[in-house]
Amino acid sequence: MFKLKSYQENALAVLTQFLRACRSAPIPDAYHAILATQNRTNEHYASLFGDIPSVCLRIPTGGGKTIMAAHAVAMAGKAVLDTDAPVALWLTPSDTIRTQTLEALANARHPYRQALAEHFGDRVQVCDLESLQTISPHDVGKACIVIVATIQAFNVTDTAKRNVYSFFEELSPHFDTLPPHLSGDLEKVTEADLLSQPFLTNKDVGRIKHSVANWLHLQHPIVIVDEAHNNRTDRFFKTLGRLKPSCVVELTATPVPGNNVLYHVSAQELKAEQMIKLPIVLAEHPAGWQDCLRDAILTRDRLEISAQKETDYLRPIALIQAAPKGNEATVDVVRIHLIENERYPRTRLRLQLAPKKIWSVSTCLTPRARFVMSSQLKHSRKAGTVRLPTSWRPCNR
Repeated sequence: MFKLKSYQENALAVLTQFLRACRSAPIPDAYHAILATQNRTNEHYASLFGDIPSVCLRIPTGGGKTIMAAHAVAMAGKAVLDTDAPVALWLTPSDTIRTQTLEALANARHPYRQALAEHFGDRVQVCDLESLQTISPHDVGKACIVIVATIQAFNVTDTAKRNVYSFFEELSPHFDTLPPHLSGDLEKVTEADLLSQPFLTNKDVGRIKHSVANWLHLQHPIVIVDEAHNNRTDRFFKTLGRLKPSCVVELTATPVPGNNVLYHVSAQELKAEQMIKLPIVLAEHPAGWQDCLRDAILTRDRLEISAQKETDYLRPIALIQAAPKGNEATVDVVRIHLIENERYPRTRLRLQLAPKKIWSVSTCLTPRARFVMSSQLKHSRKAGTVRLPTSWRPCNR
């Protein structure tokens, strides 16, 4: 079982303290009381969701935000709802990260899932929006239910244009015994829905939608927002407010105004917990990208020799972002250079050429891979990258 670092435990303890305080005091007062213990004054609380607590934990990149979020589900469930079977809506910034998070939380051997199991045992169900209909009414209140989605799935002005607001017969059992006092502010079928869902008729207009959004509204979910500095728009706030969450817990390394930062974790705290293992070195290579690649090879090979001394298996991988077509150092040019000039074995090179997508983890998990090359590498925060820019002032990252 992965043991939380001291700074992670401290951040989660402060979050729990704040959420408990919100039950007996106005949210801004509870927020400022927490900040006073950190000698932080004159910081305004942005009431983005009315009487729904919304705060942010600022955790530097590499500080373990995701595993903290997994623990936060249970802590928030107890603090806000007095339940050991909460419903959590886990929002990610992109579909690729959604897929990776969903796979990790569904894998019983993964530390993220083990963090949930530490609180709920085997009473955990993880799904995406498309498989929510597999959750039965009997599961609600008996198991922790985590729905992993992107905010884009909800973020729309016209709700007739998103599946999460559509009528699904599979969800009807959740609405069959709905008391009248709970149905007042749920979304109803409109004439616009008849156009997008032909199986509905004029008789259905005004009927409560058996939709994912309405189901979430009834559950008052704990909302976890990953990379919470994104999507800071009025539509984003209205979208989350429509779901009636019990609380909103945001995590990011780069907060923006309105994030309501409840607790800061410094880079020094990560270093003290040995979360930062090596210094980050930036070096320009004015002679050209070939020298940059040469240094990258030497550095990666040197790290592999060091890794062999560790008891756990480690395999350093270098990610190379080549230039788009029409430039000098394209993927093909760099690949040929590595093979013919640097004598790097073909079997140790892997290509990730999907445009506008984050590199695939499965590409890097290929047993013999040592270098992964991409022409559209969007995110590479958790691995070393050799970026070959079109301006040809290369640097080693």
